[in-house]
Amino acid sequence: MINKFVIAALSLLAIAGCSQDLAEQSGSAQGAGQAPAPMVSVVELKPQQVDNIIALPGRVSPLRQSQVRPQVQGVITERLFEEGAYVEKGQQLYQIDDTRFVAELARAKADLASAEANRKALSARLKRFKDLLSSDAVSEQEYDDALAQAEQADAQISIAKAAISLAQVDLDFTKVYAPISGQISRSFTTVGTLVSANQAQQLATITALDPIYVDMQQSGKGILTLRRAMQEQGTLPVQLVLDDVTGEQYEYPGELKFSEVTVDETTGAVALRAEFSNPDSLLMPGMYAKAIVRLSSSPQLLVPQRAATRQPDRSLLVMVVNAQNEVEPRTLTIAGSYGDQYIATGGVTAGDRVIVAGYQKVQPGAKVNTQPWQGAQQSQPRG
Repeated sequence: MINKFVIAALSLLAIAGCSQDLAEQSGSAQGAGQAPAPMVSVVELKPQQVDNIIALPGRVSPLRQSQVRPQVQGVITERLFEEGAYVEKGQQLYQIDDTRFVAELARAKADLASAEANRKALSARLKRFKDLLSSDAVSEQEYDDALAQAEQADAQISIAKAAISLAQVDLDFTKVYAPISGQISRSFTTVGTLVSANQAQQLATITALDPIYVDMQQSGKGILTLRRAMQEQGTLPVQLVLDDVTGEQYEYPGELKFSEVTVDETTGAVALRAEFSNPDSLLMPGMYAKAIVRLSSSPQLLVPQRAATRQPDRSLLVMVVNAQNEVEPRTLTIAGSYGDQYIATGGVTAGDRVIVAGYQKVQPGAKVNTQPWQGAQQSQPRG
């Protein structure tokens, strides 16, 4: 009998112990169910300077370019410049054989001396006839003939002087000078070559490279905005991108100074021209470059595009963390894109913390922990 009571008591104690263990395990499980608030990455919105820009393809063209050509016929005897060097306006570049032109100048001077001697004789004869005319020693006809011969001698002197000037010009043209200052090309002719004034091939080409132009084309539709900006500001700043792959930018900023006043009927585009400083001659005529024209600049709120989700009604939704660290959904209104960010005009304000990473695992009203979004710096567009 006693054994039965002992066994019953031991059974009750075992059951009580098991119940206590189960209760403790149940409490531990309930404690484990209260997980900490999820971590999300946010960016705090602040007004940023946003440039209203347009990107246009362009070609570099020279400020001035001159083809060096001979003005007289002759054989090149000297080349007096270094190919590719910088030459000054008025610098002698070539020497053409001047033997024939020196002789022609000497002959013209001799003709002048002959004409002057003849005029001297005729002048003396005219003076004598004039004195004899009063005494009827010569007739009126003889005096008129002498006067005409003297006047013809004067004309011959003028012709001889003109021939001297022309011969001197031709002689001077045997020295070929630089018409402008700039970088000279290779020589297209060599010493010993016979050249002439009407030949098709130039001797060399001189290009003025500083400053230099970049010519662009803009569609007729987009030109309205650009022309309004030019009317308001006068000139617009332009930045050149030399290589689309690396994004290398030209170090000297330029100015958009010219816009054609008519639209090309075949292309529907308007010609534009920007001017750039080119002290190192880095920009060369014919080079391709992309011109970034800044129309205006103003502070805007920028929201990373990856923070927004497109809804079925085409609206954009972002998640914002409020002061209580709770998630709030906001419908974003935008005015366009700037780099990889939206230009926000509604739905968010300065100081809002927008979730960029982790919004997929939270619901509106949920508590969250925040950390700065590490990609914030990379998302900034280049100005």
